[in-house]
Amino acid sequence: MTRTRRRSRKADTNVIPEPTGRHAGSTRPYSPLTDAEAELIIDTAIRLVATSGVVFEPGTEADDLLRAAGCRVDDDGIVKIPESVTRRALKTVGKRTVLWDRNGENPVSIDCDHTRFMPGMTCIGVYDDEIGEPRPSNREDLARITRLADGLPNIDAVCIAAKNVANSTQYGEVDEFVCMMENTTKPIEYLCEYPSSLQAVIEIAEELRGGAKALREKPYFLHLVTPLPVSFARIHIDQIILGARSGIPVGVGTLPIGGASSPITLAGCLTHSLMTDLAAMVLGQLAAEGSFCIGCSDVYFMEPATGAIGSFAQTSLADMAACQIRHRLGIPPLTGTGGCSVARRFNQDAVWELSTSMMQMFYNRPATCDYLGSLDQGLTYSEHALLLCDDLAGLLKKMWEGLRVSPEQIGDELIQKLGPKGQYLAEQHTVDNCRTQVWNSRYFGANFPLSNNGLADENLLSRLDNDLADRRAAPPPEGPPANVMTKARAVLGRCQENPN
Repeated sequence: MTRTRRRSRKADTNVIPEPTGRHAGSTRPYSPLTDAEAELIIDTAIRLVATSGVVFEPGTEADDLLRAAGCRVDDDGIVKIPESVTRRALKTVGKRTVLWDRNGENPVSIDCDHTRFMPGMTCIGVYDDEIGEPRPSNREDLARITRLADGLPNIDAVCIAAKNVANSTQYGEVDEFVCMMENTTKPIEYLCEYPSSLQAVIEIAEELRGGAKALREKPYFLHLVTPLPVSFARIHIDQIILGARSGIPVGVGTLPIGGASSPITLAGCLTHSLMTDLAAMVLGQLAAEGSFCIGCSDVYFMEPATGAIGSFAQTSLADMAACQIRHRLGIPPLTGTGGCSVARRFNQDAVWELSTSMMQMFYNRPATCDYLGSLDQGLTYSEHALLLCDDLAGLLKKMWEGLRVSPEQIGDELIQKLGPKGQYLAEQHTVDNCRTQVWNSRYFGANFPLSNNGLADENLLSRLDNDLADRRAAPPPEGPPANVMTKARAVLGRCQENPN
């Protein structure tokens, strides 16, 4: 039913509709930093990029672009970017983009005013219910999860939830794109290691759209680039330049570990990760001024006792602050970490963490929340977790609709009419407004949990099991046009001949 609605609804290419997920009302996101503190982090990061520098692997086109802009490029790859260059990039960088589905319809804006939900990302395992343990993920796992996401009402786009671990070559990377294209009509979020993989999927997307110009006008996917903290290898440099010049929306983000690859303090790790973002945006603007090529680093911290990524409170507060800084810069925060749990399997611990992190997104208001369904610190994927996160995304979208305040909404005249002894049950005002703010949850009722209604044996896991079984049995979406699959097979054949 959901798929039919998405295919039949035609989009006006001149008007971008405002689907659910818009942050309505005048209330601001929660801001853990004062304005002065946020500015200090931004100014310090800009200064450190100019004085301490960032590494760009020598011998790439970036050398000439950066030198021509007035940057100091040393032989060892350390680049010092003048403050004026960074601030110009922050002014010219594209601050909003729109993704279109496989059919060139149903536009999804990526901006500071919406949050988009996606399953992901790049887990190398799936939790296998039959064996009761995680196992390496494969292509069929990605296809199955993608089909599941295609039918979920609150998933806006689809990314690589699970890798095809047995085939991690260029062929495998391109095939992951093809696999998602085959199994969902929704827009895609993509990432890869090889620049040649990005070139290959652009070629396929151009065939889908009908040419390079058409793809620029209606981008099909958002591409992610993942350098190390303040260090860009050739593969990252080439992807940034290729994406920016091709009109592909690009997000560039590192995953610093405070205490290991970045300072362990909240302020230090935030500033250090912002340095990576700034350098990426400079390169993107030097390659194609005005392009949507924005920084999107997440912030994590080492847990001192074990050395693992830990501290839910610390990471959550950093995520909130990172979103605040990007909002202050006018850049969509592609940094929503909700929907991911450190639990190894979908259990009570996972339900608590998924629910808590998803609800935090109401206050963070990131532009994308693309870890939905990830367990074990992003190593293992769980379809049960994705179902729960999709339902919670529906709660957030309903809450973001906000509340309307007017004499009619207040019921001013009705209160006057009925007086202090009035009964509102049979009034038309009640009939008209009784369902407007209700969250139509699949797994929790109005008197939630549903087990309170006498369904004690039907716990949350049972409800998820039943829904998952029904969704797996549903028919898949229609496949891409024949000419697109012909092109995809040709590109994959070429990649198979040159796998690396």
